[in-house]
Amino acid sequence: MEIFKQTNFDFLGKKWPFITLSLLLTAAGLISLAVKGGPKYGIDFTGGALMDVKFQKRPSAEAIRSALHKSIPGEIEVQEISGTQEVFISTGLNGRSDQVLQDVRGRMVSSLNTAFNPNQGDKLDINTAGQSALADRLRDPLAQAGVGLTDDQVNDLTKQITTFRDTPPRSGLIQNLDQLSGVPGMNPKILNVIKQQCYGGAFTVRNVQVVGPKIGADLRRQAIEVVLWALAAMLVYIAFRFEWIYGVAAVIAVFHDTIITIGLFSLFNKPVDLTVIAALLTLVGYSMNDTIVTFDRVRENLRLQMRGSFRDIVNRSINQTLSRTVLTSGLTFLTAISLYLFGGQVLNGFSFALVVGIIVGTYSSIFIASPILIFWKDLVEKRNRRTGSGVRTAPVAEPQVRPAVSAGKGVARPVR
Repeated sequence: MEIFKQTNFDFLGKKWPFITLSLLLTAAGLISLAVKGGPKYGIDFTGGALMDVKFQKRPSAEAIRSALHKSIPGEIEVQEISGTQEVFISTGLNGRSDQVLQDVRGRMVSSLNTAFNPNQGDKLDINTAGQSALADRLRDPLAQAGVGLTDDQVNDLTKQITTFRDTPPRSGLIQNLDQLSGVPGMNPKILNVIKQQCYGGAFTVRNVQVVGPKIGADLRRQAIEVVLWALAAMLVYIAFRFEWIYGVAAVIAVFHDTIITIGLFSLFNKPVDLTVIAALLTLVGYSMNDTIVTFDRVRENLRLQMRGSFRDIVNRSINQTLSRTVLTSGLTFLTAISLYLFGGQVLNGFSFALVVGIIVGTYSSIFIASPILIFWKDLVEKRNRRTGSGVRTAPVAEPQVRPAVSAGKGVARPVR
């Protein structure tokens, strides 16, 4: 399908506005990175608290994030687990001690209780309570109800309750207190006391852990290595398939795309996490593929020995691939902008990187990679002319004339 047929736009004649724009964006991004001491890394790279929460009926990620922001400052990430009622909630930590972790956990649970648990007065949430808290709450009411359990028996009972709660299929979430009738040692009198003192909350905290700074540093190093190895492998591939200068031009263009994208993340103060790295790797392949398509058409036109300078051939090749560029880049851009506008906070960084990368990657294939290729070819030709190593045409010898005799008449004939 061709949208444009027989176009003859002078793309390379309009390269300087785009090159100037690239220089300005690159400079602004690098200055921002230098002033801020590098990109703003997400919790994946800096470390923080990671809480696994299971809901009876999972609210939206935005509702969870809004509830937590009321008591917890800074970045909060909410990742929904598809097909389950679970979410992973991540937040930064101002320290690595157990006390800091417990404080953050307490504030997160308190915020979630306020937002998603109905007011139950002074009742204890059996889904978030530990064994000791549950035993302390039930000990006196059980004694007042005449159940006649010793302290050790109360401890054993609460251990049985928490074990029952945490085993599948409940997995930490009691939806109805009548489910506790299956606990060993349970009887109607004890169950009635539990109903008076406890309630089944809307969620349970299944696990809380700390992502340490060392893990974050390792992830940063691995992410940088992955991007560099991808660029190196593409350079080798293009150099093998075309010429080395084609590979260099393509890698410079892709590196240009990556630097501008990361710079815009710094300018807009957006965090860089693992999803953003995934988007950057996607853009590396996308931009490289777009550049290879143009270079492949340049190679085909050179084999066909088209008339005109190398610049004219490159410009013609860009026009010939224009329909393909508009279709692929345009449709991909529509998908990315839809993710950015409607994907919510979780996909914001990923979709922002795609939107920026598609725009920058599309014009870099035309206005960055192609001018580098032309610049190098012109430089080689000028050097060849200057050193006299260009191709020369040997002069044609003039025909020699000598007399020849025929039928008694002297006729001069050229002898070649």
